[in-house]
Amino acid sequence: MTVALIDSGLGLLPTAGWLRRLAPSLDLLLLLDPDGMPWGSKSAQFVTDRLLAGGELAVERGAQALVVPCNTATVTAIDTLRERFEPDIPVIGTVPAVKPAAAAGVPIAVWATVRTTQSDYQQRLIAEHADGIEVFPVACPGLAEAVDRGDGAAIDQAVAAAVEQTPRACGSVVLGCTHYPLVAEQILLGLPEATTLYDSAEAVARQALRRLGTDHAPSGTPGRVDVVASGRPGVLPPTAHRYPVGRALAAAAAMPLEFLPPAVSVRGATSGTLLLE
Repeated sequence: MTVALIDSGLGLLPTAGWLRRLAPSLDLLLLLDPDGMPWGSKSAQFVTDRLLAGGELAVERGAQALVVPCNTATVTAIDTLRERFEPDIPVIGTVPAVKPAAAAGVPIAVWATVRTTQSDYQQRLIAEHADGIEVFPVACPGLAEAVDRGDGAAIDQAVAAAVEQTPRACGSVVLGCTHYPLVAEQILLGLPEATTLYDSAEAVARQALRRLGTDHAPSGTPGRVDVVASGRPGVLPPTAHRYPVGRALAAAAAMPLEFLPPAVSVRGATSGTLLLE
């Protein structure tokens, strides 16, 4: 069984990593778009066209499910992708973890790309799941691109700018871009003590398995991990190796739990982070 993940860059790594951890016998097809990245700065039509092209290629390659581990692509074109492929092929989008964050009952900051922050989709999500909770959208221009480049200085600068925009009253921060979990520890270290970080990669992976009718199966013969780069056979870019989950996927190796972003993580009182599953 093959699951395809479609994103412009490294934002697909956390969800692919969770799929590898939860069901290692699945074959994973990772479709990146180095020729068109970053999608966040492109028009809606551009993103829609790239997503549809990726979906067509994935289905030609035998994918039985399409996962869009990209918030920008989800808010822009997930309905179009579903109209094209469902019900025959399940299409799973990525939704920021606003609902679990709202359950804590404290003010929330939602960090995301400029396009996602301005989208009606995110506003509806907040209205539906965080009614009565203060929510502060925080646009993080340049952070996803810095993660793709593996540019540590640019990552630190973008994180610092986002932290400055985040009210200190926000006890919860939702990662509304799939690139951001790759630098979750740097993000937490910049936030006030006891801040809780929420990510949706694990939930998206579990939803994909539910849609496929595949149980959580953490054993079995490891599946393939194939990469397509803007329609061409490829490999994960060198910058993927800067992140443990990227190194494991590039090697088609087993996925240790410690390589994966947890659904919930908390800024520790003294020396960094306390990670919670």
